[in-house]
Amino acid sequence: MTNAASQSSPAARQPRPAALARWLWAVALLVVVVVGVGGITRLTESGLSITEWRPVSGVLPPLNEADWVEEFEKYKQIPEYKEINRGMSLDGFKAIFFWEWLHRILGRVVGLAMVVPLAWYAWRRAIPAGYGGRLLALTSLVGLQGAIGWWMVASGLEYRTDVSHFRLAAHLLTALFLLAGLVWTARDLDGLARGTTARPARLTGGGVAVIAILFVQLLLGAWVAGLNAGYVSSSWPLMNDHFVPQGIDWNGGAWFALTHDPFLIHFLHRWWSWVAALALLLLARSAARRGGRTEAGLLVAVVAAQMALGIWTVLSGVSMWVAVAHQVVGAILVAIVAAALHRLGRRAA
Repeated sequence: MTNAASQSSPAARQPRPAALARWLWAVALLVVVVVGVGGITRLTESGLSITEWRPVSGVLPPLNEADWVEEFEKYKQIPEYKEINRGMSLDGFKAIFFWEWLHRILGRVVGLAMVVPLAWYAWRRAIPAGYGGRLLALTSLVGLQGAIGWWMVASGLEYRTDVSHFRLAAHLLTALFLLAGLVWTARDLDGLARGTTARPARLTGGGVAVIAILFVQLLLGAWVAGLNAGYVSSSWPLMNDHFVPQGIDWNGGAWFALTHDPFLIHFLHRWWSWVAALALLLLARSAARRGGRTEAGLLVAVVAAQMALGIWTVLSGVSMWVAVAHQVVGAILVAIVAAALHRLGRRAA
């Protein structure tokens, strides 16, 4: 084999951490977009409009009037239509169908955006040692996310008029975990591109504490969305003229109220946010001290924006676009937190 041929063969290719990092940043951006469309899907009550999971044939929407009528008839069989949307027009169905279809299509796009480049980089031998397993895990997580999405939808097709808020939380938190994993891995690869002796960052003890606090807030936010708990009060800082809202149902016990009562969950979400904000501001200070002034500045700005959007969402009576902005900025916040924690966990070569 000639020298030129040897250099062009896949086996002779060199790792390309910078290219892989750019790829992961692009996928992370796609995930943020999907989270935003997921918020619109939820707020427009569109999530149950497609009653089947067809990973391949479901790519195409109904293409003619007969197909639309057939799809609409399937929707008419589920409790949401019978108990809430009975009498909905075909045009009204088309409007909610669009958002759920778009959400599923974007999920497939994320899957392709992971699978195809991963296969290409693997074939070209461009993946640095030690990263193949992690990239495969992130790619598998996209598939798991799709399965969780259908599991969530299935919870609202037979006995409920809405999806389970527990399954919705699993769906959203898995997406945010994927986003954080993409950012963390991209940062590791960026470091490797700057110096071949760079080692992957590690999570610090303080970082685990920040994640735990933020996880509680994200979980409560997902439950607020799943239970439509944002609608129980449109005043702030008091909830309907009370600090602790009236209307909490304790009949099922404290644990049931903590996990099911919209008044209590809304109350906890709005006040735990201050605990989360304090933890994130302390993280910003630590990141700045470690040379991460960019991460620190972004973190402070996004925390402030997220707090303001949360209050605005309440005062607006859950205006759709304000609430969607709140969810999108929440996803961006997760990405910045991952970057800041990565800064704290960097190790010397």
